[in-house]
Amino acid sequence: MSVKSVQLHQNDEAVAKRPKVFGYRRIVVKIGSALLVDRTSGLKRDWLESLGNDIAALCANGVEVMIVSSGAIALGRTVLGLPKGPLRLEESQAAAAAGQIELAKAYAEVLSHHKLRAGQILLTLSDTEERRRYLNARATIGTLLRLKAVPVINENDTVATTEIRYGDNDRLAARVATMMSADLLILLSDIDGLYTAPPHQNPDAQFLSAVEAITPDIEAMAGAAASEYSRGGMKTKLDAGKIANAAGTAMIIASGTRLHPLAAIDKGERSTLFKASSSPVNAWKTWISGNLEPSGRLVIDEGALVALKSGKSLLAAGVREVTGQFMRGDTVAVFGPDKREAARGLIAYDAADAVKIAGRKTNEIAEILGYDARSAMIHRDDLVVRARRDTTAKE
Repeated sequence: MSVKSVQLHQNDEAVAKRPKVFGYRRIVVKIGSALLVDRTSGLKRDWLESLGNDIAALCANGVEVMIVSSGAIALGRTVLGLPKGPLRLEESQAAAAAGQIELAKAYAEVLSHHKLRAGQILLTLSDTEERRRYLNARATIGTLLRLKAVPVINENDTVATTEIRYGDNDRLAARVATMMSADLLILLSDIDGLYTAPPHQNPDAQFLSAVEAITPDIEAMAGAAASEYSRGGMKTKLDAGKIANAAGTAMIIASGTRLHPLAAIDKGERSTLFKASSSPVNAWKTWISGNLEPSGRLVIDEGALVALKSGKSLLAAGVREVTGQFMRGDTVAVFGPDKREAARGLIAYDAADAVKIAGRKTNEIAEILGYDARSAMIHRDDLVVRARRDTTAKE
């Protein structure tokens, strides 16, 4: 795997005097559980105070900041004295209930020292995947920002039943960033950026300071979570990057283990920048492409893939395989013949009818289904094609 050795561009002296993040208008900062919570002592108050100083400096200079914070379950299990190791679902929900109160209180206190107000937002997966609830959540967070409050966002773990997580708060943060049209997403974690291999497994792994596009080669570099409290590893961060970058949001992965972690990024301490797409999708397609849980899956042939890349709709004739239980209007993932995801879109047919017409010509559909139907299985206006660029990374 070849990685070009190029130094990350440095700002000139005048710009360097101000934090790099000051160049962004709206920022989402995601904070991992291990940064906030110590198993023996609970909340890491000194660290949180230093983060509050960083956020206050940004807000004082007109930057809008949103916090996506893990830590409710980790803090709650400490508060409730739950044992080490995996928790049952009901124990996780109880820990979240106890921990979220403590977490919200801590953020409110820390921000109040800088005359800032905090506003708590608890989201479930449906709040970002269902269009109406997505718009409601966006309106609430937007109102908090207009009122100069700092939204503190977490998953509503107390009622999550499918699993106790979105998948992780990395992807939740990316969803929030795209929902709110943020310019920058910062993932603070216990690792300082992306390496060509997991550094705790491979001492020869090379650090990457910038990534042009998250390609399959880049994804292959990801490892698993290294901390008991960390739900997601590098893979989930790359998933977040794909969501954010496609919508025109840049992403930085940086270590949050030091005090004043945002200021550390500005001082040039190690971090990885994932560059935003130069041709981001519009708001409607941002919602489609960022959908975390597609209801179904289509596999298409090479001809259909070429047609999608040229801006055309997906016709039934190019579909080779249909899986999943979905209804008309649901989001489905579209895979090329190489089994890599090529697009996402809103399907125009229920699953049963999609199976019937897959591979068939448009003029045959009415006879097969017994009614006049749409000519496209997914119309181009409801379709987002994944970009695949050759240039991937800088060391």
